[in-house]
Amino acid sequence: MGDADFNLDRYFRDLAEMDPVKTIGTVKRAVGLTVESLGPPVSIGELCEIAAGDSGGIPAEVVGFRDNYVISMPLYKADGVKLGDKIVCRRKKAVVPVGPALLGRVVNALGEPIDGLGPVEAEDRYPLQPPETNPMQRRNIDQPIGTGIRAIDGLLTCGKGQRIGIFGGSGVGKSTLLGMMSRYTSADISVISLVGERGREVRGFIEKDLGPDGLKRSVVVVSTSDQPPLLRIRAALTATTVAEYFRDQGKDVLLVMDSVTRFAMAQREVGLAAGEPPSTKGYTPSVFSLLPRLVERAGNFLSGGSITGFYTVLVEGDDMSEPIADAVRSLLDGHVVLNRELAWRNHYPCIDVLASVSRLMNELVPGAYRDKAGKIREWLSTYNKAEDMINIGAYAKGSNPKIDLAVRKNDAVNAFLCQRFDEQVSLQDAFAGVEDITKD
Repeated sequence: MGDADFNLDRYFRDLAEMDPVKTIGTVKRAVGLTVESLGPPVSIGELCEIAAGDSGGIPAEVVGFRDNYVISMPLYKADGVKLGDKIVCRRKKAVVPVGPALLGRVVNALGEPIDGLGPVEAEDRYPLQPPETNPMQRRNIDQPIGTGIRAIDGLLTCGKGQRIGIFGGSGVGKSTLLGMMSRYTSADISVISLVGERGREVRGFIEKDLGPDGLKRSVVVVSTSDQPPLLRIRAALTATTVAEYFRDQGKDVLLVMDSVTRFAMAQREVGLAAGEPPSTKGYTPSVFSLLPRLVERAGNFLSGGSITGFYTVLVEGDDMSEPIADAVRSLLDGHVVLNRELAWRNHYPCIDVLASVSRLMNELVPGAYRDKAGKIREWLSTYNKAEDMINIGAYAKGSNPKIDLAVRKNDAVNAFLCQRFDEQVSLQDAFAGVEDITKD
C-alpha cells in the first residue's frame, strides 16, 4: 500500500504541474544559436517545444526577450526550423529524474541513460535549479573526508562538505586525479560531471580512470564538446541535482566536475547569443552570477548529508589570474594547483603543495599534526629556494642547517607525494605517512 501511495503522489504531482491551456507562439527569426518567436507568454527558464515539420518537436529553453520577441535556445540542433513554425510551452521549470537506480549508470545532461543498459527507474524529480539554501541550514565542516590522494589527505586535508578547486593547464593529469578520487574516496557515493568533454575520452575515463569498481558507486553525467551550450550547462546542474538527491538520503557525496571552465564558456555562449554585453575576456555578467549559484549548492547540511565538491579549472597558459580561475578561487574553500614542471619530472600526481591550500585544514586536524604537516611544507620551500645552488654544486654541506635538513628529507617527502594510479591510500595511511617522515 505504501508503494501504491507513493506512485499516486507522483501522478498527482505530475497532474499539478500540467498546464491545461496550451500556449503557442510563432517562430519569426533564427539567429545563430537562438530562435526568436512571437509568443508564447513564458518566463526565463521555461521549456518549450518547436514543432519543426518532419524533424518532430525540438526542445528549447527560454533565455531572454528582445523587442517583444521571446528568445529561445534549442537543446539540440535547430535543423529543420523554419519561419512560421509553432512553438509550444511544455513545462514551467526544468526537473531531473532521480533515484537509487542511477548508481552505476552513465546519463546525459537531461538525465537520460546513454550506456545502453536500458531505462532508469526514477523515484522522484528534483528541480534543476532549486531555491537558494538558507545559510543557517548548513552545518560547520568539522569532519575530514578521504580523497584517496596521499598528498591531499596528508598535507591539504579536506572536510565533508568542503569545496575545492583543482587548477591546472591541459595535459597535467586532472582527469586521472578525478578518477582516483572517485574510486578511492571515503564518501558513500561519487557523482561525476564531464562538461563539454571530448567524445573519445568519455569511454576512456569511465573504463580506465574510473573503472568498474568505481562506477558501481558512482553516477556519471556526460555532455560532449559538440553539444549545444545549454546541454553543457545542464550537465553541471544535473550532476549537482543528483548529488542533492543522495545528500537528502543522508549520504556523504563526492561531486567532481570537469570542468567548471567549460561550464563558464558555455554560459558565455548563451549570454552573448541572448544579447548580453561582454565584459572581462568576453565573459558576460551572467557567468559570474551563475558560478556562485553552482558551487554554493555543495556543502554540509543539517539534513544529515553532505556534498564535497571538487571542481577542475583549466588555466590557459597556466595563468592563475585568468578571469574564471580568479573568480572560482574566491568562491571555494581551497585550491589544489597542478604544476606542469612536476609532470615533466614524472612526479605524479603533480600537485604543487606550496601553491595549494585547504582553508579548513586547521579545523579538521589536531594542532600537533598540523605542526608536522607544516614542517614538510617548510622543508619543501627551503629545498626549492636552494635547489639551483644544490644542482650546480655551489652549496657546501653544513653551511645552513635548515638546507641540510631539507636535503636529507627531500627523497622521503617526494616519495610520500608521489602515488601510482592504482595505489589506494586511506586517510589514516596518509596521516601515518606524515608522522613517519617527521618523527626524527
